[in-house]
Amino acid sequence: MEPDLLGPPYERHTIDLGSDDEGPVVATLVRRRAERPSRRAVLYVHGFVDYFFQTHVADFFAAQGWDFYALDLRKYGRSLLPHQTPNFCCDLGDYFPELDAAAEIIRTEDGHDTVLAMGHSTGGLIVSLWAHDRRDAGLVDGIVLNSPFFDLNAPWLVRRPLAAAVARLGRRAPQRILPFSLGTVYGESLHADHRGEWTYDLAWKPLAGFPVRAGWVDAIRTGQRRLRAGLDIQVPVLLACSTRSFRSTKWHESATLADAVLDVEHMVRWAPRLGPHITLARFDGGLHDLTLSGPAVREKVFAEVGRWADAFLGAGPTPTDPPVPDPRPAPSGNRKADDPEQADATA
Repeated sequence: MEPDLLGPPYERHTIDLGSDDEGPVVATLVRRRAERPSRRAVLYVHGFVDYFFQTHVADFFAAQGWDFYALDLRKYGRSLLPHQTPNFCCDLGDYFPELDAAAEIIRTEDGHDTVLAMGHSTGGLIVSLWAHDRRDAGLVDGIVLNSPFFDLNAPWLVRRPLAAAVARLGRRAPQRILPFSLGTVYGESLHADHRGEWTYDLAWKPLAGFPVRAGWVDAIRTGQRRLRAGLDIQVPVLLACSTRSFRSTKWHESATLADAVLDVEHMVRWAPRLGPHITLARFDGGLHDLTLSGPAVREKVFAEVGRWADAFLGAGPTPTDPPVPDPRPAPSGNRKADDPEQADATA
C-alpha cells in the first residue's frame, strides 16, 4: 500500500491486470482502516462515470468497526491511464479479475473473515453478476446495492428493440459513439460548483459523463438480461433506492429529491431475480447515489445499512470481548424469466 490522493488514513494498492487491446490495464484498491483491528471489511464498487471519493461512507463503516476498501475499476478514476477510453468495456465480466484480486487481498493478505460488498448503479449490476458467478467461492458474506442499474431508463421500445439493435452494432463497432448523453442534471445536483455539496474531480466524473459507446451498451444489456433471467446469489442482499425518479433533462429543484439517472421502479421490479434473501429499502428524497443525498436522507440510509448489516452479518466484537489480534502490517506514513419483456431478450 502507498498513500492515496485523499491523504491519511487512506492508502492504495495498484492491481496489475496485464494488457488489453488498448495497452496496459490496472485497477486501484483504496483502503481506510477502522480505529481498532477488525476482521470485518467492506468492498465498495462505484458506478458509471464515477470513482471513489465518498469519504463519509468510509467514515461511517470505520466508526462501526469495519475496515473499508474501495475499488476504482479499470479505466475509471485512479485507474484511468492516458491511452485508455474512459469507463469503456465490452463485457462486464472484464471487471471480475480486479474484484477477485481485491477479495484475495481483503481476505487472505489482510486477514478478514467477513466481507460486505457494496455496489452503486453499474457497480451494483457488476457486483451482482460477480457474486452469482463466484457464489461457491465464499468471497462475500452480504451485498448492499445502492440504486443498481438493472434496466435502461427509457421507454419499452428503446429498452428492448432499439437496445437490441444497438447491441448488435456494438459487436461490430464497439467504439462507435452513440448520439445521446447522460445530461448534466444529476451532476449539477451533486457538485459544489453548481447546485450540490460535494467536491470531486470533474475530469474523472464530468457533469455530462463520457461518450456512450455501442460496445458498452451491449455489455450492459447482456448483463441486465442475465440478471432479469434470474441469478442465484446465496448471501443476503439489501437493495436500497429512492422512492421516485426525476425524468426531465432540464434542471428543476425536485432533481435534488429523486433519482435523476435511473427508473427506481426497475430496481424494485427486478430485485427478486437476485436470489432468495432480498431486503428492499426505499428512501424518500434519495438521490441516485443515496449516500450523496441530503443530510437527513443519508443519515437514514446509513442507519438502515447499519441495522441490516448487524442483523445479517453480525454486530462484531462488543467492548467486553477480548481484542482481536491485528494480522496486518503497520501502515506506512438461473431461474427462467416469466416476464413478457423477456420475449425479445434473445435479439
